[in-house]
Amino acid sequence: MASKDQTVEGEWLGLSDEDLIHRIEGLEKGHGLDAQLMAVIGSDRHFFVRQVAAKRIEDHKLLHEHWADRDIGQILVRGVSRAEDVAYLERLAKQTRFADVRKVAEAQLKVTPQVRKPDAAGVE
Repeated sequence: MASKDQTVEGEWLGLSDEDLIHRIEGLEKGHGLDAQLMAVIGSDRHFFVRQVAAKRIEDHKLLHEHWADRDIGQILVRGVSRAEDVAYLERLAKQTRFADVRKVAEAQLKVTPQVRKPDAAGVE
């Protein structure tokens, strides 16, 4: 028997693109539906639908597994703003094969608080 989450995911993926976008855009803060949104992101839906879903993910760390996906990578780096994510942004900017993802990562690095690296003595 399917779990409630699997049933909701199946219902969402069965919607037309228009209806799915409408449902996603209607989500309020604290929606608790990241699993369903991740199912949309991992689907073969049009990139625009997947980007809309990525924008509504509350736990941006869930998107890290999609860092090499051009369409999701752009959304991911916009949601990264904590100092501990600087290394992730630096890696993405260096390793992505997509120029637009690199540009977004580099732009986010400019506005992200930088982590001071400890010197040889371990002092920040």
